[in-house]
Amino acid sequence: MAEKDEDTSTAFQSLRNQFLIAMPGVSDSIFTHSVTYICDHNEHGAMGVIINHPLSITLGDVFDQLNIRTRDETRQLPVLAGGPVNSQQGLVIHRDEGQWESTMRINDEICLTASKDIVEAMAQAAGPKSAQLALGYAGWGSGQLEEELANNLWLTVAADSRIMFDIPPEQRWQTAAAQLGIDVNLVSTHAGHA
Repeated sequence: MAEKDEDTSTAFQSLRNQFLIAMPGVSDSIFTHSVTYICDHNEHGAMGVIINHPLSITLGDVFDQLNIRTRDETRQLPVLAGGPVNSQQGLVIHRDEGQWESTMRINDEICLTASKDIVEAMAQAAGPKSAQLALGYAGWGSGQLEEELANNLWLTVAADSRIMFDIPPEQRWQTAAAQLGIDVNLVSTHAGHA
């Protein structure tokens, strides 16, 4: 009787609702010191939004470009550089508040909306209380993110909505890494494999 070969393959593990924290050695400008919120991840690839790189434009600039009338209190909020893919596409990461035309529920608390109705509501201070507009997103093809993880480009940790909405963008990289009990400024840019 022949012995049955042991299955050494690992089951796919989704990183949906996780933060990808760029290692200090990642020097691609958009991903340098980035925290990416993974919105979707399956065998076909992954999609996420960088949550800690504000652009030099504000919501007011976006409202003006879209010819949307606004209230003054919303105009100065920053717009994030969400990633290198489709950088003209606006995506709103928000807590689950309200009903919008094109929303993907990521978990019980967080949603991603890509429709103009939420932007119009935000302009009138009628959108979700916790929301951020990002332009573009980060995308990975099948197996690409897993390969980058194997090459030590990213740390992963469960996403924390307080970091996304309550911590200033410039502090999110260090704060997200601190959830793992590490100071990313002290992490070596070179890693070995056992």
